[in-house]
Amino acid sequence: MKIDHSIDKKLIEDYKAGDKRALTLLVKRWHKSFCDKAYWMVKDKDVAKDIAQDSWTTIINNLEKLIEPKQFKYWAYRIVCNKSTDWLRIKSKNQKQSIGYEFEIENDDNKYTDNEQLKLELLKAVSTLSANQKVIVRLFYTEAYSLKQISDLLDISVGTAKSRLFHAREKLKIILKNKNYEN
Repeated sequence: MKIDHSIDKKLIEDYKAGDKRALTLLVKRWHKSFCDKAYWMVKDKDVAKDIAQDSWTTIINNLEKLIEPKQFKYWAYRIVCNKSTDWLRIKSKNQKQSIGYEFEIENDDNKYTDNEQLKLELLKAVSTLSANQKVIVRLFYTEAYSLKQISDLLDISVGTAKSRLFHAREKLKIILKNKNYEN
């Protein structure tokens, strides 16, 4: 979907000039996309809506500081991604603290085809990655973002994005290789 950045620029300039209706139009224009992005990362619709709402609070409070209104999409997505990553980090920390909790995928060869089994193993392996690595893997492979776009979205250097992706791949290789020896 091609986004017309000039619409965002006009709405933001109108809002900065005092037109509160422009903010309403900006929210209508982007809210669903923010919910979708948050859901893609956290996989929980209610949490995604909360993250999008919390993101809007941050966006509105900092909209005056946005220097280049044409970059609103990337700036706002970065806020949504950061809030989603924060939520994932907290969730991961809470899961580690819970006693005896372990996620297992049922391994019934008759239940899944080889392709489905491979997908399940890959998903399980990805779930073991750190929150930062999960986000990079999802953005790169599922959303097909370039490393430059990922670095802009997450407000990290291209080198950091590259490094996280490399380490995530290496960890996945080890996990999947060890899994093949077990079978």
